[in-house]
Amino acid sequence: MKKTGIYIGILALGLVLGWLIFGGNNTATTDHEHETETGVAQMYTCSMHPQIMQPEPGDCPICGMDLIPAETGADGLAVNQFRMSEQAVALANINTTTAGSNSEGASSIRLSGKIVANEKNTLVQAAYFGGRIEDLYINTTGEAVRQGQLLATIYSPELVAAQQELLTAAGLKENQPALYKAVRNKLKLWKLSEKQISEIETRGRVQEFFPVYANISGTVTEKLINEGDYVKQGQPLYRIANLNSVWAVLDAYENQLAVLNEGQTLNITANAYPGKSFESSIEFIDPLLNTANRTARVRAELENTEGLFKPGMFIKATAGVGEDLSNSGIVIPKSAVMWTGTRSVVYVQPDTNEPVFELREIELGGEMNDAYEVLAGLEQGEQVVTQGTFTIDAAAQLQGKPSMMNREEKQDASGNEPLVLPGSFQKTLWPLISAYIQMNEYFVNTDAQGVKQQARKVLSEYEKLDISILGEAESKLVKQAGQMITAIGNNEEIESQRAHLVILSDVMVTLAKSMDELPEKLYVQNCPMANQNKGADWLSTTEEVLNPYYGEVMLNCGSVTDTLKTK
Repeated sequence: MKKTGIYIGILALGLVLGWLIFGGNNTATTDHEHETETGVAQMYTCSMHPQIMQPEPGDCPICGMDLIPAETGADGLAVNQFRMSEQAVALANINTTTAGSNSEGASSIRLSGKIVANEKNTLVQAAYFGGRIEDLYINTTGEAVRQGQLLATIYSPELVAAQQELLTAAGLKENQPALYKAVRNKLKLWKLSEKQISEIETRGRVQEFFPVYANISGTVTEKLINEGDYVKQGQPLYRIANLNSVWAVLDAYENQLAVLNEGQTLNITANAYPGKSFESSIEFIDPLLNTANRTARVRAELENTEGLFKPGMFIKATAGVGEDLSNSGIVIPKSAVMWTGTRSVVYVQPDTNEPVFELREIELGGEMNDAYEVLAGLEQGEQVVTQGTFTIDAAAQLQGKPSMMNREEKQDASGNEPLVLPGSFQKTLWPLISAYIQMNEYFVNTDAQGVKQQARKVLSEYEKLDISILGEAESKLVKQAGQMITAIGNNEEIESQRAHLVILSDVMVTLAKSMDELPEKLYVQNCPMANQNKGADWLSTTEEVLNPYYGEVMLNCGSVTDTLKTK
């Protein structure tokens, strides 16, 4: 009975302690009612705008929809966030910058173009009478001529007959002064001077070969005739330009026009004169937009009495946009932006003390030098990744998180509008495609070092492309290929290389489909299991499927989805 009393006492003491610990403190539930099962405070987001994160329920500040509880993973992160290891961040050399109005490059925009002859000082030297070119004294373009210099001699039957009429009328000028005056006026209309007409009268005989003199001083920019050619009245003989002043003609993209005005100061540099700059101002902005490349011409005049500028020279210009405009919105460096067809995305680091990143879709405004204005998607002061973006994107994809390479909609990488590739560009594109296909062979063999070495060759072919002749959409797409090739060449891990291959292959397929003529037949092949089971394409010259995304693990996984034939 004594032991039974002891047990009952212990049981009673346990009940009392249990009540004190669990029943007597009801505030624990209240204090943590907004925490998830993982102990992390519950956040609320918008189903249409996942970048919105708020600690309390409410309405989305963008679309007004009710906020919903944000999903969190086992590590307490939102569904669109992911964590990288400290070592991975260090190896990727990731840098961030603060999104704001004072970002570097926001106070100016950069334009490129070339020097052309000043049309106001350009003249076409024409034949004022028909005949045969007997002698040509200026035989090459680029020769300097001065006003009144002998350019050529012409044998003209019409002019011979007109001279004979003058000599006949000169003998009758006292009796028929009107006829004499009419004949002289006829010769004047053929640009013969009073001195030349008087010399014909004094000589008393016709001149068979008549000289052609330069009307202005300048440089011959085009020679249009040769000795022995027959020319008609009014036919051009030379184009002569006075290069004492030239035009700087620059291309301004559509999104740059809002910050450009006539009279605005330009700081111009030329590749021929490193370290030197020349100041001018905008005197004309073309009212028509070139629909092929979405640019408008901006023109400035440059003094050229020393002959420094030569037509055809490539130049660059910087135009200040004004403090009031550069501070008017959020600005981020160009290196932070990644293009996914019609979308622009960046990676944001919510806390600089934690290696956590999230993908953010943004809306871009004007382009200013090496920066973009952000109209939506970012807040002032947020940390945006400017270096190592593609490495972060590959890590996101490997963790199954939203990334640039995860294609929710499989569409033409160029957007809805078809690509327009100039014929001259298409001729230089095939070596790039060929080098890319050779790189796929190393992917098939799961040879990371071979991939890296071949990527350098692919990059070498990419650098030969003249992207300046492309339209804005085409240019962005091709630049995206260059970014992917660089990322592949900078990675040592085959899976990371394959992650970048997904988007590179999309671009290469789009470019190949846009070519008017292919040197050989190409096959578009697809693996439905690659890219987190979203599928991924690649190009091949053989119909046999050799999977670059899995190699020997699933060598023949995939199928031919399209055949690009030579035309």
